[in-house]
Amino acid sequence: MTITSPIERALTWSTVTGSTAKGVLFGVSALYFTTVVGLSPGTVGAGLTLAGVTGIAAAFGAGHLCDRFGAHRVLIMAIAGHGAALAVYCFARTLIAFLIVACLAAGTQAAQRTAQATLLARHFTGPGRLETRARLRVATNVFVGAGSALAAGALAVGTATAYTTAMLVAAVLVLSSTVPLRALRGLRHDDEPVAAQAAGRPPLRDRRYVAVAGLNAVITMQFGLLTVGMPLWVTAHTNAPAPTVALLLVLNTILVTLFQVRAARLVRDVPTAGRVVFRAALLLVLACLLYAAAAQGGAAIAVGVLVLAVLAHTAGEVLSEAGGWELAFELADPRNVGAYQGVSQTGFAIGTALAPAVVTSTVISHGTSGWLLLGVVFLSAGTGTYAVASRSPVSSQHR
Repeated sequence: MTITSPIERALTWSTVTGSTAKGVLFGVSALYFTTVVGLSPGTVGAGLTLAGVTGIAAAFGAGHLCDRFGAHRVLIMAIAGHGAALAVYCFARTLIAFLIVACLAAGTQAAQRTAQATLLARHFTGPGRLETRARLRVATNVFVGAGSALAAGALAVGTATAYTTAMLVAAVLVLSSTVPLRALRGLRHDDEPVAAQAAGRPPLRDRRYVAVAGLNAVITMQFGLLTVGMPLWVTAHTNAPAPTVALLLVLNTILVTLFQVRAARLVRDVPTAGRVVFRAALLLVLACLLYAAAAQGGAAIAVGVLVLAVLAHTAGEVLSEAGGWELAFELADPRNVGAYQGVSQTGFAIGTALAPAVVTSTVISHGTSGWLLLGVVFLSAGTGTYAVASRSPVSSQHR
């Protein structure tokens, strides 16, 4: 589909370079921290967890900054800050330096997500807004994969110089992703007078919105299930060969690329969003059951069941994302939409931060019973979202 909106065009090109950088980081950052900086894996994990907490606070605070200064300005500053943090990583050689830079990198990345969501909320409406958000997610998936392929070169060389060069390349790519956004300076911006913002309802007093954000945080843990739980489960608890993990992740990426926009077209209003999220939760429950069943057969059976699990998981993923976006956009008070998107992104950040601990303490520690428990958690969140959305007036009543 041809992109006609200059805002979507700018966001798309920015996403292309930024996501390529993210893919490079996925491939080399852990090895850079352990082999070049000299930190233990446990220290790196603890440091990144601390950085995740910083990201939670930054996601919330960035929403208020967007209402005060404009999402366009905040987005550019957040991306520039993230690129600078990645560049400084190349000079960090102590634990304290690593922690400071990690917190800066996580905070600016979280602020970037809030600013982008606010920009979409202010400049797009209705189904077009969801399709735009879906196309951006597709671009993210494709170019994270491209970045991961670029990282393979550094991994093949396997030297400190190669890892450092890859980190610098990622920093340059992130900084370059601000260039398309600067072209928007001549357009009408989204800055709002402070007096107008004050008339809006504070999002933390909007129990309906906070409930939806909290429930979405629970469903967001599905991403940790795919990137942490599934690999550990496949390699340690099934007879499937280890390379199956990579194939399943590629399958997920391809399916998201093909079906995310189509999933967004299924959502037209708040009630349908609630129903879509509930169906997504049912699919996630099915995925949990299939993942658990994969431990019971030989290699061929395990691989077949795991493919079915990822098919169900990915269907749940694209549907839950589409429904969650609609609720985050349409239930927000447009008079201070930045603050509302900050709360939504805070929920996402909390779910992302908690996912590794929740997934490992359930499915990895307790096997089938853990999978069943996690399925109940997803089902409860989906049911709660459906209940809230069914009773919620559409956001136009804010207007």
